[in-house]
Amino acid sequence: MDSYLWKPSTQRASKAQIVAFQKSLGLEGQYTELHKWSIDDPGRFWSTFWDWCGIIGNRNNSPNLVTDNQLFDNKFFPESTLNFAENLLTNEESDTPAIMFQSEDGRKRELSWDDLRALVSRFQSALISSGIGPGDRVAVWLPNIPETYAIMLAASSIGAVFSSTSPDFGVDGVLDRFGQIEPKILFATDNYFYAGIRYDVTDKLTEVANQLTSVQQIVVISNSDDENLQESIPKKAITLKDFFDGNVVEELKFTALPFDHPLYILYSSGTTGKPKCIVHRAGGILLKHLSEHRLHCDIFPGDRIFYFTTAGWMMWNWLASALASRATLVLYDGSPFHPNQNRLFDLVEEFSITLLGVSAKFIDATRKSGLRPVETHTMGSLRTVCSTGSPLNNEGFEHVYTDWKADLHLASISGGTDLCGCLVGGNPTDAVYPGQIQVPALGMDIKVLNLAGESLKPGEPGELVCASPFPSMPIGFWKDDGDRYYDTYFQKFPGFWHQGDFASWTPEGGIIIHGRSDATLNPGGIRIGTAEIYRPVEQFEEIVECLAIGQTWKEDTRIILFVVMVKGFKLNDQLVNLIKTAIRTRTSPRHVPAAIIEVPELPRTRSGKLVELAVREAVENRPIQNLEALENPDTLEYFRNRPELSNET
Repeated sequence: MDSYLWKPSTQRASKAQIVAFQKSLGLEGQYTELHKWSIDDPGRFWSTFWDWCGIIGNRNNSPNLVTDNQLFDNKFFPESTLNFAENLLTNEESDTPAIMFQSEDGRKRELSWDDLRALVSRFQSALISSGIGPGDRVAVWLPNIPETYAIMLAASSIGAVFSSTSPDFGVDGVLDRFGQIEPKILFATDNYFYAGIRYDVTDKLTEVANQLTSVQQIVVISNSDDENLQESIPKKAITLKDFFDGNVVEELKFTALPFDHPLYILYSSGTTGKPKCIVHRAGGILLKHLSEHRLHCDIFPGDRIFYFTTAGWMMWNWLASALASRATLVLYDGSPFHPNQNRLFDLVEEFSITLLGVSAKFIDATRKSGLRPVETHTMGSLRTVCSTGSPLNNEGFEHVYTDWKADLHLASISGGTDLCGCLVGGNPTDAVYPGQIQVPALGMDIKVLNLAGESLKPGEPGELVCASPFPSMPIGFWKDDGDRYYDTYFQKFPGFWHQGDFASWTPEGGIIIHGRSDATLNPGGIRIGTAEIYRPVEQFEEIVECLAIGQTWKEDTRIILFVVMVKGFKLNDQLVNLIKTAIRTRTSPRHVPAAIIEVPELPRTRSGKLVELAVREAVENRPIQNLEALENPDTLEYFRNRPELSNET
């Protein structure tokens, strides 16, 4: 058993909202007792939580959960109504900001709650004047700016369906997503900033405008003070000023909608084909995010919440929901490393951020760079750090506590765009152990199964599944008859939600994610998660990052490891042997790669995730269907037709 890295003081733990919630139930004991209560009767749990949170809506004394033999056919609150936006705009405080924004180029804005409601009102009026109503799709191709949130709130206030992506997506990436859902209106920018460079996207917008035939109106929201950029926008596009013209600020109106009314359409990564269009229900997202924010992350009214994200990642939607906890959103648009690696830590101090959300790759990058913000920043406001996107290794956990701040709750969380939430996450009242996600989320009956569907013991890796219905389970895929949705999540393990993660329990009751199970390696028929290989390799200071695949080899599979070297270092035989020895010692001989190959860069999605499957397809010389999902698709050429990977060698 590893010693823990952090444990909250008795005083801090006693003030956590999860403790108050448990006391309101009259439950004694630790988290395990509360979790068991939450999964024994999901309908009771979610309805009790609805009341405890004070969600605005009408439950009509209807059934909390209508069950069915099929997990995906269960219905929460089938006769209830609410409005998502109304629940996010209830804060009447006048002395706390709703949104604080800073751009990489130095622009700053602050919106009070009244300012935000006024902006939402203007969008609401203009959308209605444009003929947008319940069920119409509102598409957004914008940076992480306040208007993006206001459009979402205005759309959801009238029952329109919101879908977004970020301006760094290319034309094909935008069309692959929005082209499937046929939006009626598109909001887009003319430019965005990243790493000190301004990117003009008006040419891309013109291409999209010509091909996205469902769109009846395009509204361009300029991302700079340069009015000249507006001269090159498409002829049928209008400016935000023109869109607002004639629509005054009025009292907001909130349409009462069914619990299952569609709120968002999110997209799978699409690295092996066109992305799946995942339709999420308003009530389910609200309940799930509130449970994660208030109980697992201990977000209080007035807290300042920051997540480094774009509008093309589900963490944008997760961040937006923090308004329902009456917290302030802190937004940043740009590179997390510009002008230097202290950028996000500077933001923590400048805006008094209480929750900092980053990717595991960001934590690893700061560790590899030798950065020690503990020596340069006090970060006195910071209580919680959330990490997601990929598994956070032991060294990453230790780096945060040693080099960032000793007294904070480091919550490694894992879920997905599929449920727009977490399956496993943090517990602010208990110990944090290196490499472990603390607990299964409340209301989520998490199990780890072998391929026969049998539950595994701690230390035995297998498939992560959920056995209970949960409210943020998607409605389905856009224009799908249900077959593709069923095949994606329920076919492999009937009766369970199958997330596609390879995981194991720990003796402490935590969870370790070993990687995506669809990227699981199978040398000699032994299933190996890629993260098991990455952990020992990432300890080498000479290596920036690595990626492992399983290559078809003489009627079996062999492991190939690609590494990116720190500038000034080269991969040589001595280092290869050291890497293999470390993998063998820390894992097993089965984990040792057959070949270790240096490449200048690894491909990743636009949300920063490495794409093992795309690399595998490139190595196997198979076509990769959706290159637009990748931030750097040209890197795939490093993996094609390599002589050392030929079956003839």
